[in-house]
Amino acid sequence: MHQARIWPAYLGLGLEEIRRRGARAVASLARCEVCPRNCRVDRLANMARVCSTGRYARVSTWFPHFGEEDCLRGTRGSGTIFFSFCNLKCVFCQNHDTSQAGHGEEVTPEALAKIMLELQNQMCCHNINFVTPEHVVPQILEALPIAIEAGLRLPIVYNTSSYDSMESLELMDGIVDIYMPDFKVWTKESAIRYLKAKDYRDVACRIVKEMHRQVGALELGSDGLARRGVLVRHLVMPGLLEETGEIFRFLSQEVSPDTYVNVMGQYRPEYKAQKYSEINRKPSFEEMQRARELFFESGLQRIDQRNPRRLLVFF
Repeated sequence: MHQARIWPAYLGLGLEEIRRRGARAVASLARCEVCPRNCRVDRLANMARVCSTGRYARVSTWFPHFGEEDCLRGTRGSGTIFFSFCNLKCVFCQNHDTSQAGHGEEVTPEALAKIMLELQNQMCCHNINFVTPEHVVPQILEALPIAIEAGLRLPIVYNTSSYDSMESLELMDGIVDIYMPDFKVWTKESAIRYLKAKDYRDVACRIVKEMHRQVGALELGSDGLARRGVLVRHLVMPGLLEETGEIFRFLSQEVSPDTYVNVMGQYRPEYKAQKYSEINRKPSFEEMQRARELFFESGLQRIDQRNPRRLLVFF
């Protein structure tokens, strides 16, 4: 029995259109407004500000990821490409060596395309999963046609903090198959204190709606693999259950009650969290139980359930 191939959206868009978008996006780096920070520095001249990234993207690592949701990892893993640096400054970041310290190496468009093809051809992953792509959309669009021309045929997962610009999402329309936004906090106070981005909620609400407009609710194949749509992640944080409830209400009432959500209990105090006493602990069992109750009380129904067994997929 052979599994039906999942054809990515970008094959319908065409190489010339992707090249056109890539050229436009790269040109915009001359006065960068790629993300909501709107630093307006000349990244083409290797100037950088909040994201610490100049002309070329930096990549920390890439590999078949088996820690992602079942519908992404399947039996062969999600082909994750971890970009260095981030446009948020989360004080609790669990990947701070990559997102803040910038561990990794600068890659040309050709090198980035080669990584995508390696994940497809040598590592046989189910998809290409761009992690923290908010500040490197132009570089992704520059590399993608090179990879497609060389035979890339895997679906694209856009794995983001939800602090993206609408312009970037418009450029990715018709290219991304699965959007995976992480909706972190709700109040302006929490966004300033923990993310260092006062407009986080407004931006996240706007871009999650746009993602849903582009690809709709998450669609799963008969094999359990994600085909297309939005998968929202929410990391439950200690003491912030009221914000968790507000995020769930927003998703249910303003996006869709059919929104697929991973309610995550993996928070642990990392990076600078020890300086913030109220979040310097893991969420309790009772908090996690209440978070799930809030999920269903909001009207949402599709909660991610991790299966300890790997998906059974035949090829």
